[in-house]
Amino acid sequence: MEFSIATLLAQFSQDKLVAGKYLEKRLNCEDEECQEKLLVALDALERIGVLTKEMGKYRRVYEEGVVEAKLRCSSKGFCFAIQDEEGADDIYVRESHLSTAWNGDRVLVRVIKEGSRRRSPEGEVKVILDRANPSLLARIKKVPVGFQAVPLDDRLLFELDLNNDPNELEDAIDHLVHVEVIRYPLGNSLPIGRVTKILGSDAEAAADTDIVCCKHDLPQTFSQKVLESAKAIGKAPTSGKLPKADLKNRLDLRSLLTVSLEDEKYVQGKDEPLLIENAFSLEPLPENQWKLTIHIADFAHYIEVNSPLDYAARKRGTAVHLGELELPMLPQSVIERCSLTLNQERLAFSIILTLSKNGVILAYDIQPSVVQVDYQMTYQQIQEYLRDESQVGDEVKSAVEMLDKLFFTLGPVIKAQRLQRGGFDLHMEIRSPFKDEGRLGTLAIADHLPIQAMLMEVALLAGKAVADHCRNLDLPAIYCTQPEPDMMELEDFLKLGINLGLDLDVESEDDLQSRDYQGFVQEIAGSSAPKILTEFLRSTLRSPMYSTKPGPHFGLAYGDGYCHVLSPGQRYVDLQVQRVLHLLFEEGRDRRSIRAKIRVNLGSSTSYDQISWNILPPQIQTQWEQDTAMLINHLNERDKVAEDAERDLIGLKKAEKMKERTGEVFTGLITGVQSYGFFVEIEELMVEGLVHVSSLKDDWYEYRSRHSCLVGRKNRTAYRLGDRVEVQVKSVDYYRQQIDLVTVSGGSDASNEDFEDE
Repeated sequence: MEFSIATLLAQFSQDKLVAGKYLEKRLNCEDEECQEKLLVALDALERIGVLTKEMGKYRRVYEEGVVEAKLRCSSKGFCFAIQDEEGADDIYVRESHLSTAWNGDRVLVRVIKEGSRRRSPEGEVKVILDRANPSLLARIKKVPVGFQAVPLDDRLLFELDLNNDPNELEDAIDHLVHVEVIRYPLGNSLPIGRVTKILGSDAEAAADTDIVCCKHDLPQTFSQKVLESAKAIGKAPTSGKLPKADLKNRLDLRSLLTVSLEDEKYVQGKDEPLLIENAFSLEPLPENQWKLTIHIADFAHYIEVNSPLDYAARKRGTAVHLGELELPMLPQSVIERCSLTLNQERLAFSIILTLSKNGVILAYDIQPSVVQVDYQMTYQQIQEYLRDESQVGDEVKSAVEMLDKLFFTLGPVIKAQRLQRGGFDLHMEIRSPFKDEGRLGTLAIADHLPIQAMLMEVALLAGKAVADHCRNLDLPAIYCTQPEPDMMELEDFLKLGINLGLDLDVESEDDLQSRDYQGFVQEIAGSSAPKILTEFLRSTLRSPMYSTKPGPHFGLAYGDGYCHVLSPGQRYVDLQVQRVLHLLFEEGRDRRSIRAKIRVNLGSSTSYDQISWNILPPQIQTQWEQDTAMLINHLNERDKVAEDAERDLIGLKKAEKMKERTGEVFTGLITGVQSYGFFVEIEELMVEGLVHVSSLKDDWYEYRSRHSCLVGRKNRTAYRLGDRVEVQVKSVDYYRQQIDLVTVSGGSDASNEDFEDE
């Protein structure tokens, strides 16, 4: 197994001595090569004072003035170390103090000069904890002694020697290639790389998915070792019946009417097994109450911790969806084994919710279960059934009746509860592979798929119930949080909306509330540019983050904890939370002592008042807390990589479309103004381009930051947020997704206020 210095140091806790053999086991170092690398790393860390050795064991040394951070560099060669702690100062790192660290690397930085009111503190890289660029996109150039790769990312200020056979590269000079880093810089020696794939003569000749996968180092295949680990799980019984041993200590829900729902995009035209992680059951209760059961495929039962399969899933962190290309977190054989397949017995975790007629959770019970899906439908199919009852045959009548109650009786009141909390929807043409809020942090409603949106409303309740259960029982779970937006990030949106005549306001600039965004959404709906404003509003939201502590989730208006639980086959965090639930039932104490006769149901919300003891043994609790804390940064990073990759693909497709329309004239809306020019969003295509100030030849334009506008000195023409302009597509940089525009007409008349000194 490979390990980073960050992973190694995560095994140490304050003042605890750790043996080398323990580290070998924790890092899954089974072969001699890995063990030797571990000894070298331990020796190096001891030499530079990060570790100390006592009685053959190691202890972490925490030095004052040394902080963990992530490097963010510019093409000019200067870098800042960005600390994880919100509000902490960014640390300036000169190029001479980088110690061969690259943009994006996670590092330990020693502060060598304190900051002042106007200047950031200055530091030097002490240790590179984790490399962010194991591979990169580059162009090949010939040098006197062979070939070198020049990175396309201009923040990587170096070149790599290539160790390929020279004959392989003769015809690839100036071509775009994917380069695997074999050795990072060593002293004055350049890094060494190996070309793994020649993508094309330039970016436009390469496949967009290849560019994205190579740029973000996304693996498209699994190693033989991982496939063998997956194969060891075994196939599902051909009879569809599970062995009796698998059913032990599980709630038997096979007779419960159960339906799974998927988007037809993920059903049609798939040769490989379909990933079905969730299914739903609904039963009416007395007094107009409901019993809603959300079933989640039990992947954790089959995937052994620290197995090659688990390591591969953890390294990927999440499945990545690139249009028609899907990069799964797990091999297809595992998906086939665990998915909730039609008419097959499957292991699951079932979240059994008792809801009032108003959609309020009155109680819940979380249990390992065995289920059998009776009906498998698509959103489009059930939407058609509910629209036209004459199409409903006897064979699906019971399922359609159940879903009718779920979507048109229970669903709306659940949604009403979310809106009452202050939650909001963003109306965007997006089809998410996740049944919760996914990477957006709030519900994105695709107008043509209202059934999918309503199912998301219902499915969110599972994450809330699991979070409440883990919090109340003090289980070492991973929570999904979302910080409130930065008011400074919101200012341009507010100015744009006000310039378009919208009534936008916030209750308190010091404390943004979800309810503020709910008001924005309502105003946007009646505006002249709803698509542009919705996309702008989405961009002001911060990305959701994982944490070991429950915290607020802005987009969903939850204040006290929420978990991702619905996608254990697509997100490692969901798999880990599922393992915590297994831990609860396998190791949890359901009575005060062995002498006590009364046991409590550890899965039920009714147990809280009955429990006055620690649920998990102290040693197990501590170990899981440490292991969970070690995962957080990595999982947040992997989610960001996936989000960036998916956004990159969309950007490349837009750039390709605009390249074909170079020279055409479009009407657009000014959505951003800076000293160097203004940004125009072409609503027809939802594509943004830049009008550089140097292209405004008719006058000398000055930037007025207070009014967010550029103003011509002589002609008194202003280009401000919300102005409509006609622009022509001048040029397109496909790889960088930069679209240059020139104005044809538009703008507005400047006022006297625009010329006042700022």
